Amino acid sequence: MSVVLTVEDEFLIAEHLGGILRDAGFQVVAAANADEAIDILERRNDIRVVITDINMPGSMDGLKLAAAVRHRWPPIKIIVTTGRAPPDIGQLPIGSGFLPKPYARENVLAAVRHLQ
Repeated sequence: MSVVLTVEDEFLIAEHLGGILRDAGFQVVAAANADEAIDILERRNDIRVVITDINMPGSMDGLKLAAAVRHRWPPIKIIVTTGRAPPDIGQLPIGSGFLPKPYARENVLAAVRHLQ
């Protein structure tokens, strides 16, 4: 079973995303911001995928978090998400994916499975 770290500051959206992933058999670890996500990544070595919202409060947004994850934990797969205009492809770390909001079950699972 793959472990997915979701990084989302909106509780209901985080619960919806986590539910989709758990129903598909993934283990989900949730963080409300980038600082919490980094702390989790430093303590765990079983995270395989990070799904991060771009727009979050805290010391860094989702794009900066994605860059930090790629730099410090290169094997981890990254999916960046937003309900706003998608980022330019050059803003995403190499090998990462983009997932638009609102989340549709099929799109979430396809994005995660595509990176594995």
